[in-house]
Amino acid sequence: MIGNKHINFNPAQVLSFGFAGLIIVGAGLLSLPLASVDGNSIGFIDALFTSASAVSVTGFVVVETATHWTLFGKIVIIILVQIGGLGIMTMATLIALLLGKKITLKERILLQEGLNQFSLEGVVKLTRYIIISTLSIEAIGAVLLATRFIPIYGIKKGICFSIFHSISAFCNAGIDITGNSIVPFADDVIINLVLVILIIAGGLGYSVYIDLITNKKNIKKFSLHTRFVLLFNTILFVIGFAFIFVMEYNNPKTLGNLPLVEKIIASIFQAVSPRSAGFYSIDISGLTLPTTFLIIMMMFIGGSPGSTAGGIKTTTFGVLIITIVSVLKGKTDVEIFKKRIPHELIYRALAVIGLAFFVVILVTMILTLTDAESSFLDILFKATSTFATVGLHRGAIPSLSFFEKIVFILTMFAGRVGPLTLGFALARRQSKTKANFRYPEGKIMIG
Repeated sequence: MIGNKHINFNPAQVLSFGFAGLIIVGAGLLSLPLASVDGNSIGFIDALFTSASAVSVTGFVVVETATHWTLFGKIVIIILVQIGGLGIMTMATLIALLLGKKITLKERILLQEGLNQFSLEGVVKLTRYIIISTLSIEAIGAVLLATRFIPIYGIKKGICFSIFHSISAFCNAGIDITGNSIVPFADDVIINLVLVILIIAGGLGYSVYIDLITNKKNIKKFSLHTRFVLLFNTILFVIGFAFIFVMEYNNPKTLGNLPLVEKIIASIFQAVSPRSAGFYSIDISGLTLPTTFLIIMMMFIGGSPGSTAGGIKTTTFGVLIITIVSVLKGKTDVEIFKKRIPHELIYRALAVIGLAFFVVILVTMILTLTDAESSFLDILFKATSTFATVGLHRGAIPSLSFFEKIVFILTMFAGRVGPLTLGFALARRQSKTKANFRYPEGKIMIG
């Protein structure tokens, strides 16, 4: 409060400042000469861009990760990815638990927002589960990847590649150190499927894991949230796979020259990765226009709440879809799985979609003024990819001006922090602003 010695920040502000502080620290480390192979500092702005991209698990880069950064630089980047994927408060809680400190009520509230939970109950237990499950899944992924990377790169380099890409995939960061994402391994079934599973696991959300493990013997006991997440993730995957496979089947720039099995593998990979991860196994710039537009929509939707993925989230999109269906059917209530969706959740979903759409359009308009060489579709692709923390781009690594780098940094930050805190912030504000009276209804023509 103003006038007091101590300033009380709300949870959204604490998380935002935490992410911002981490980005600045990361930028300081990456700007050191020992982080670059040539022994010269990359400069603070490029270091800030790389740090923001890693912390926001976006994966956008201004220099080639594989060739520019030293081992020190790569370690800093993957640590930033890990912290950014898990969340500031989750990592802080891990440290507190290791030191044997008690988790205070204020810290539990911060965890509640950071993990996108409905209540304070069980947040510390959930945090422990998140940390253990994350490290376990990443370790398993690294071991499986090592079976393919070690024979190619040798033991030392193979292990490093396996750990780096396992963390990057699970955290939906999409940062690679191969030099060309997964393109060199487009025909490798194990690498592709392991990365797909890691990306899906990171994008489902931790509360879904708990529900799946706890009620694995009785599907009927799954929560509405779990059913909702699984349903819309399945729908989006099936649509994405079928569309990409059909539209790119004869495209010589993407799937056209691949054998049938590799076409299927590549279609599966590209149906999953653009939702937030940003890895690619085919030339993104060679995609047909319909497929490019589909990927823009997939990036905008993103993963699920409480996960490492970005975007508006599958549940937000799902609520919009079933609301539209209910209106078309003339229903008063929005229903799914014999449950009614509260109007408050519908309002929040519309607010998240509206604000996200506004940010993407605003960034697109700014880039049209600064990037005269790219087509409008490519600019929209970059803007959506940046906000949804995907990091995909069409063509070579883009050459950005100082102003564009600042725009991208702010957009990546907004994409990581905004959706993470908006839902909780809206819920808190709504509970505080309930009026003791209601105005009479008014009529407005719609459509």
